[in-house]
Amino acid sequence: MNEIRCPNCGKVFQVDEAGYAAIVSQVHNEQFEKELADRSAALRREMEASGKNALTELAMKHERELAAKDQEILRLREGAKTAGTEKELAVKMAVQEKETEIMALRGQIVQEKQAAEIREQGMREAHKAEVARLESEVEQYKDFKMRQSTKMIGESLEQHCLTSFNQVRMMAFPHAYFEKDNEVVEGTKGDFVFREETEDGLPLLSILFEMKNEADATEKKHKNEDFIDKLDKDRKKKNCEYAVLVTMLEPDSELYNAGIVTEYRYEKMFIIRPQFFLPLIALLRNAAMSGIESRRELELARRQSLDVRQFDQALFDFRDKFGKNYQIAQGHFDKAISEIDETIKHLEKVKDYLTRSGNQLRLANDKAQDLTIKKLTKDNPTMRAKFEEAGISID
Repeated sequence: MNEIRCPNCGKVFQVDEAGYAAIVSQVHNEQFEKELADRSAALRREMEASGKNALTELAMKHERELAAKDQEILRLREGAKTAGTEKELAVKMAVQEKETEIMALRGQIVQEKQAAEIREQGMREAHKAEVARLESEVEQYKDFKMRQSTKMIGESLEQHCLTSFNQVRMMAFPHAYFEKDNEVVEGTKGDFVFREETEDGLPLLSILFEMKNEADATEKKHKNEDFIDKLDKDRKKKNCEYAVLVTMLEPDSELYNAGIVTEYRYEKMFIIRPQFFLPLIALLRNAAMSGIESRRELELARRQSLDVRQFDQALFDFRDKFGKNYQIAQGHFDKAISEIDETIKHLEKVKDYLTRSGNQLRLANDKAQDLTIKKLTKDNPTMRAKFEEAGISID
C-alpha cells in the first residue's frame, strides 16, 4: 500500500499498487515534453536545412563551373570557325581537354553528393541518438518525480547543494562551516548556514541559505518573492551578513535563468539557480578577503576603543560605587551624630530628672528630720491621749 497526501487539504489516504500506478500515469511533465518536442523539431529542421543548403550550394557551384566551361567551349568553337581549318585540330584537342575536365567535375559532383548524403545520414543518426537520449532522460525524470514525495523534492535540492559544497570544502573552504540550520530563533529557522573566520578568529563571511523546489504537478505554483521577506527576517535573527535563495521555482523566468539576481528591495540578498551556488559563495568570499585588512584595522580600532570604554566604564563604576559608599557612610555618620545628639538630649533629661529626684529626696529627708510626735498629734487629741497613756512624752 502507498500513502498519498492531498496538497490542498493535507489529508493522507492509502491506495494499492494498481491505483498508485494509475495516478502516477496521469502526472506528466508537459513543459518538459513540449521543450523536448520543440528541440527535436528544431534539430530536425536544422539538419534538413543544413543538408539542403550544402547540396544546393554545391550544385550551384558546379553549374556555374559547367556554364563557364560551356561558354569557353563555345568561344573556342567560334574561334575555330573563324580561324579556319588550321586550328581545327587545336580546337578539337582543347574541346577534348575541356570535356575531360567536365567529366572530372561531374565525377567530383557525384562524389561530393555522396559525401553530403553520408554526412546527412550521420547527422540524422546523431539526431536520432540525441532524441533517444532526451527521451531516456525524460523517462528517468518522470520516474524520479514519481518516486519522490514533496518533502523529498525539497530535500533533493538541499542534498545537491550540500554535496556540491563538500566536494570542494577541503580545497576551497577548509576553515568554513556549512551545515543544516537546526537552531530555532523566535519560532523560525533557515535551511543552511555558512560561516567562515580568518586564522586569527576574525569573522570573514556569513550567509543564510534557503532552498526552494516543488513538483511539476503541483497545482498551486509558488513564486520566489513569496519567501524573500521571511528570509530577510531570518538573516537578521541569525546575525548573518548575506541571505541567498537557491530556487527551482519559476523555471521559465528569463531573469532567474540568466544568472545571479540581486534582490534590490532587501539588503544583501541574492536569488540564484543551483548551478550558481558555489560561484556566488566564491564571489562573496573574494569580496570579503579584499577588505580583510581594513576589517582588521577596524576590529583593532574597535577593540582599542572598547578597551578605552571599558577603562572609562571601570573608572565611572569606581567613582559611582565610591560615591554611593561615601553617601551611605555619610548617611550612617550623620545618623550616628544624630543618635549621639538624641542620646545627649536624653541623658540631659535623665540628669534633670535625677537632679529633681535628688531635690525631692532632700526635701523629703528634711521633712522626715523635722517630723516629731508633737507635730503629728498637734491637731489629733486622740493620738495625744494614746501616747500619754503609753507614757511617751509628746513635748
